[in-house]
Amino acid sequence: MAMFKYDKNNVKNRKQFINLEQYTIRPSKHFVLTWMKKWNYDIDSLKKAIERSYKITKVGKNKYEAYVQTKRKSRKIIFIQYKIEKELFIITRAEGT
Repeated sequence: MAMFKYDKNNVKNRKQFINLEQYTIRPSKHFVLTWMKKWNYDIDSLKKAIERSYKITKVGKNKYEAYVQTKRKSRKIIFIQYKIEKELFIITRAEGT
């Protein structure tokens, strides 16, 4: 398990950040039709990817970036956390080599 950096933009601990069992995941239409299809992901595998991410960075008031390592590629999942509705809205992604 990777360690988190300790600065103001990086989340120190996943458990301090979010309890994913309490949140529902809702991907955007763009994300579903392009990247979930390409990566062969469903909602459960998307939730597992966020759980096993090696770094979660806060980039806005409610916007986060989760960095996931799969095989040889690194993937960045960008999402918004709605605390009142207990929902994570997946906006888009980025894929590296």
